[in-house]
Amino acid sequence: MKDILLITPPFTQLNTPYPATAYLKGFLNTKNISSFQIDLGIEVILELFSKNQFQKIFDYAKEHATIVSENCHRIYALKDVYLQTINPVIAFLQDKNPTFARQICTDGFLPEASRFQQLDDLDWAFGEMGLQDKAKHLATLYLEDLSDFIVECIDANFGFSRYAERLGRSANSFDELYGKLQEEVTYIDELTLAILDHHIRTVQPKLVCFSIPFPGNLYSGFRSAQYIKKHFPTIKIGMGGGFANTELRSVTDTRVFEFFDYITLDDGELPVELLVNAVTNNPDTLGEFKRTFLMQNEKVSYINTSKRADYKQSEVGTPDYTDLLLDHYISVIEIANPMHSLWSDGRWNKLTMAHGCYWGKCTFCDISLDYIKVYEPVAAKLLVDRMETLIEQTGENGFHFVDEAAPPSLMKALAIEILKRNLIVTWWTNIRFEKNFTSDLCKLLKASGCIAVSGGLEVASDRLLKLIDKGVTVAQVAQVTRNFTEANIMVHSYLMYGYPTQTVQETVDSLEMVRQLFEVGVLQSGFWHQFALTAHSPVGINPSAYGIIPDIKEITFANNDIDFKDTTGIDHEQFSFGLKKSLFNYMHGIGFETPLQQWFDFKIPKSQIEKNFIENCLEAPFALSVKPTAKILWLGGMPQLEISTKTKRGQSWEQLKMVFHDRKNVTTITLEKETGEWLYQQLEKLQVQEGALISFGALKADFEMQFENFELFWFSKPLQTLKETGLLTL
Repeated sequence: MKDILLITPPFTQLNTPYPATAYLKGFLNTKNISSFQIDLGIEVILELFSKNQFQKIFDYAKEHATIVSENCHRIYALKDVYLQTINPVIAFLQDKNPTFARQICTDGFLPEASRFQQLDDLDWAFGEMGLQDKAKHLATLYLEDLSDFIVECIDANFGFSRYAERLGRSANSFDELYGKLQEEVTYIDELTLAILDHHIRTVQPKLVCFSIPFPGNLYSGFRSAQYIKKHFPTIKIGMGGGFANTELRSVTDTRVFEFFDYITLDDGELPVELLVNAVTNNPDTLGEFKRTFLMQNEKVSYINTSKRADYKQSEVGTPDYTDLLLDHYISVIEIANPMHSLWSDGRWNKLTMAHGCYWGKCTFCDISLDYIKVYEPVAAKLLVDRMETLIEQTGENGFHFVDEAAPPSLMKALAIEILKRNLIVTWWTNIRFEKNFTSDLCKLLKASGCIAVSGGLEVASDRLLKLIDKGVTVAQVAQVTRNFTEANIMVHSYLMYGYPTQTVQETVDSLEMVRQLFEVGVLQSGFWHQFALTAHSPVGINPSAYGIIPDIKEITFANNDIDFKDTTGIDHEQFSFGLKKSLFNYMHGIGFETPLQQWFDFKIPKSQIEKNFIENCLEAPFALSVKPTAKILWLGGMPQLEISTKTKRGQSWEQLKMVFHDRKNVTTITLEKETGEWLYQQLEKLQVQEGALISFGALKADFEMQFENFELFWFSKPLQTLKETGLLTL
């Protein structure tokens, strides 16, 4: 018997657990509250995509005559081949049979339906040696074909990373979702509820808490809560997570509480602790709640009576992935995009460098809500302690830092701490393309294991970036993405169109900026999305200031996405296909010479951006000054030394040749013996070690105790060579 069962309902990711329950379990450990966690999504997917279950699905579809399309008739005709291959394919995607990749990649081995018609240029995407990735992509298409069969013949609401998502989007009223919950359970529901029933009977919790991050989890969360209410009426049920935090802040419909006893908002640690106290009748905090909706006197009440402050990030513990089926998740590659594969391929430990966003100004973002506006970083040493704990617990050394935007200063401290401990890790995160990401900082991040960053360029227009209050310019973005790219860190950019007051000309010019960024090679991946108005953003709070008219409706359930009319009268939706088609080509390294007009089937104006605008942005002048407070770090090893004598015009002096070996190259520099010996001594001190980093000012002062003109030495050709191989100024 456990105090609490934490559940993520179907469906989120296939390759790795959504981290909310692991975060909560880690916290509950610090309070000696017994808990168990399950990811219903992956358990349902594995039950569904099995030979046994698909035999039933094919039989059901035939018996009920639901096979209509030519595509599904083809899948049914090939049912024996699907039944023969489905279990081995799932095992391969779980990394349990890697040699099966050769069979999968054999032409004609997997049955092919409509998804394979999208297949193009696999040699470009995966090359001759990318056998595992190519096989994952083919196996993913195979699963998507079967998914299409499920949607047409079994359950129209099915989706790999969402279920009945439409019911949770812009659901200002609970009517439609409530009506759906009064209908008979679906095929997917039956699988979900059978697994849920097993866990409830095994764990015997006093409290069940559902973490619902997205609209695509909402229906399944309610259906599961409904089942618990009917079959286990003594168990109390709570809901929290991203959906509640953003959408349910104005809930008044009492019918919601036929399913849930509690809905908590924002950081879940203290609210959940108090819920456990409430259901276990802890006399110390009985009746005390934090940011919690519940029923009182037949009305929905918001109770925030606890005077206790939320826990600091240093107090919430290390995420705990115990109980989750970590070796059962499946890695998929939906599209041939290197950044998208990070989201769907491989098991990542999720961590957060900082709560909230250190910038917190973007006008399209929910900056009025605590998960954005309350900024609190975690100390680098504690972060790396948590990384080491998770490596030991999960056996995985890959980390996805799920920050709103990771702060550069903390990323630097994290990288140094990783290097101090000689950890071999792989990590990636989300950032702002701000000027503090210098070339040397990017090199440091790469040395610590950073492989990719994603960031919002949003609208590639300086006027609109200022209106968004992004705090960057297009030129700055170009320089920062260049720094990451040259450090061999992959860069993905979020792109936006249809922002309020955006003109057709600005959309075209934005596309031209993006074209140039890809052409010069400083972006490797990107994704266009249309602007969405949310209730808790500055635009949503004050829409008239941005030239839009919101469609105001009565709110009794969810309140986040808002329909609106743009007073410009521009139909931004018409740009969707052309923007995405052009980007797909640019990511393939083609289409740069294609006139922008050819991506669209309607007339667009010519771009007013100079053809070499981005190239000119990258021709920044060479910096001939360094701040005295800048820290100096040497990433390389100690060199081999050779002393020689040089004679010129009858004069002789000793030289010191320093030979540096890194993992790939040999670098040699030659200095006068005295300055060379001084540099050798400093390099030992400048390596990553327990002590504080040495500043540029301190280094200069030490040099000028023996020699003259440190700047002349620092910017000399031998030192420039050393800077290219690991001498960093931070």
